[in-house]
This record gives sequence, structure tokens and C-alpha cells, in this order.
Amino acid sequence: MRPDSLAQFVPPTGDEALIEDARQGDIAAFNDIVLRHETAVYGLCLRFLANTEAAADAVQETFVAAFRHLSGFRGGNLRSWLLHIAANRCRDELRRRRSRPTTSLDELMDEAEGLAIAADEGETPEEAALRHERSRSLAQAMRTLSPDQRLAVLLCDVEGLDYLHAAQVMGCSLGTVKSRLSRARAHLRDWLRERELLPAVRRLDMGEDG
Repeated sequence: MRPDSLAQFVPPTGDEALIEDARQGDIAAFNDIVLRHETAVYGLCLRFLANTEAAADAVQETFVAAFRHLSGFRGGNLRSWLLHIAANRCRDELRRRRSRPTTSLDELMDEAEGLAIAADEGETPEEAALRHERSRSLAQAMRTLSPDQRLAVLLCDVEGLDYLHAAQVMGCSLGTVKSRLSRARAHLRDWLRERELLPAVRRLDMGEDG
């Protein structure tokens, strides 16, 4: 799917003017687009790639590609369009990794940072240590998912996209999104239950599809 294929959504307020100005060569307008959406793009890349350096590179590549293709953007939800480009960049990076696979403690720590379970107010040091360990376990569980299943979880359960927007970002049908998400949630439930960690994982909604 081409980056300009996400054309049926209503843009967030203010994006239209920035897009038009950026198309006319206004670099400041495009910088404003970056500032508006870089947090969402970086969050997706970090959680997908589990490495801060790789995520930063993917974010840069995403916005360079967006700038180059902006003239062909025909309107729609800009955030979804950018996430679509970012997801493709992340897939490319994962394909590169397969040709030079590495697994390091630093990568595991990066992923735990990207999928950290939120702290409770007034938690004790022991509770904080347990939360950190559970965050790392959740990160490891996410690593066992296929790239497509991981992306479905990140888009729907972390970024909060509905199935329609997730399907546009992933470039697949609604049924495919639901299938990937259902299988991913079931896998994560089983993985975490085996380690008696499921009750502590609150960031992801791993309930049954309804």
C-alpha cells in the first residue's frame, strides 16, 4: 500500500493548514507537523523495534519519506498515514535484523522501557522492583509475537486505534486485524499466565474480542 492510500479519514483540526503550507515548501509548517506527531510515531517505533537507536532512525526515515510524498497525500488522517509509513520502516528494519540476528541485554532493557507498566501512586520500593520485572517479562512476551501480531497489539491496545484505523495502518482487512489481534492476545495471556504475571499487566487490554 502506498503512503498516500489513507484517504478516507478526517484530519485532526489544524493539520489541513499545515499540510497545505508544507506542500508549498514551508519547512516551518512541516516541522510543526513533526512536532505534532513525533511522539506517536516514536512510541510505535520504540515498542515495535525494542531499541532506542533503531526507533530514532525509523522516526527520521518516516518523516523524510512523509516529506517526499506529501505532494501525493490526498487528504485523510495524517497520524494514521504517518503510522503506516513508520510501520513499513519498522518491518524493513526487522527484515534487516533477520540477516544479522542479535539479542542483547541492552535491547531487552530498551523494550522494557517501551512497554513499561505504569507505576501506582505510593508504591513501595519492593512493588516498584516487581513492576519493573513484570515490565521486562511483558517485553519478552511481546518479542515472541510475529511482527504482524505485535503491530496489531501496539496499534489497538497501546495506541488505542480502532480496527478500521489499524487496518489502514497495517494495509490489511478488518478481519485480518481482528484475527491477528485475537491470536496475539491469546498468546500473551498464555505466556503471562504460565509465569503468573497476568494480573499485573494493566497497560494492554487482553480481554476477549467483543
